[in-house]
Amino acid sequence: METKKQNFALPIFMMILLFGMIAFVTNLAAPMGIVLKDQFGATNFQGLLGNMANFIAYAVMGIPGGILLQRVGYKKTALIAIAVGFIGIGIQYLSGYASQSSAFTVYLLGAFVAGFSMCLLNIVVNPMLNTLGGGGNKGNQLIQVGGSFNSVMATFTPTFVGILIGEATKAQITDVFPLMYSAMGVFAVIFFVLMAVRIPEPHAEQATEKLGDLMSGALKFRHFVLGAVAIFVYVGVEVGTPGVLNLWLSDSPVGKTTAGFVAGTYWLLMLAGRLVGASVGSKVSSKIMLGVTSFVGLIFILGAILAPTSIEVSLPLFQRSASGALSFGLAEVPINAMFIVLVGLSTSIMWGSIFNLAVEGLGRYTAAASGIFMVLVCGGGILPAIQGKVADIAGYIPSYWVIFIGLAYLLYYALIGSKVHRRADDLVI
Repeated sequence: METKKQNFALPIFMMILLFGMIAFVTNLAAPMGIVLKDQFGATNFQGLLGNMANFIAYAVMGIPGGILLQRVGYKKTALIAIAVGFIGIGIQYLSGYASQSSAFTVYLLGAFVAGFSMCLLNIVVNPMLNTLGGGGNKGNQLIQVGGSFNSVMATFTPTFVGILIGEATKAQITDVFPLMYSAMGVFAVIFFVLMAVRIPEPHAEQATEKLGDLMSGALKFRHFVLGAVAIFVYVGVEVGTPGVLNLWLSDSPVGKTTAGFVAGTYWLLMLAGRLVGASVGSKVSSKIMLGVTSFVGLIFILGAILAPTSIEVSLPLFQRSASGALSFGLAEVPINAMFIVLVGLSTSIMWGSIFNLAVEGLGRYTAAASGIFMVLVCGGGILPAIQGKVADIAGYIPSYWVIFIGLAYLLYYALIGSKVHRRADDLVI
């Protein structure tokens, strides 16, 4: 008797929503820096501490997350991640009602807890989507759909923040409550749906060697170690480039709302770049893709640093009228902002290229290498904080030398550092 094939449309939809929530919650942290600066008089460095707290959680949870996955499975790990995400956003929400003296600390705690959730979701969402799709091309197609929705949410998050805080003289955490309501609502719905639905468990191979031995083995490969540093730098560049742009334009005559739209355009170009990268990925090597995009990114950042801020260009983006109506048109912004936004085309495909180059020849150490990569995602919090500190000392535009140095390292890795000197087969077991 033939078994009736189960329909996984609903859990697939929930997984795609979670893919989007990763970007939504993560990208909420950097534009919240504008609110923190207004409400608490924070410096640029302090304004980016929420973003830093969110990403530092990856360093804390990366390896334990993998261990949790092995012990309880994908579905339970996903449920734990969703619950933790709800709590993290809930703590951020409560910070809006905390006293002025403690609200900043409460918000940072919420961002840190939310970061635990994002780390766990990053570990489980891809393999769960692949399994729900039946593996193969269908599973990969679902991952690409999820990744595209992730980019869409990354585009809209800074835009939503810009709309909500408007041109208020002093933005408050309470102004962003609608986004927090939405995030908690989505987490709650997905939690109960996944808990009620029976879904297949992705196959997780049990390692025959201890995790510590596998991780130390991976670190014996020079190209992997340099690649791990490249991941740290890349995520920092990806997050810091639009994050500091948003802070700069919010402090300029451009205003907070338009600043959010401009930062959102960066993430929109990342989506466009990913689509292009997916179409040519089978024809162009990771080495060439990373080398070209790093070099082009360097040109854009150099243009942003050297161009006079007095020169303005018309940038196509969403706008908000005095009556609150949204429209699409041209907005006048400094030419530096245009160059910075264009960096999104370069950063769009770097993760996959760096990963492919770094794990080349690692064999049985590849899974442990992926865990190390997840830990070093914390660069998305540390590098922007450093850039924010430089902005406090030298100014917004000079702070982009931090991004320039980061892109220069990625170019070095593409051209020289990624060369494979040994493979797993060369090591004595």
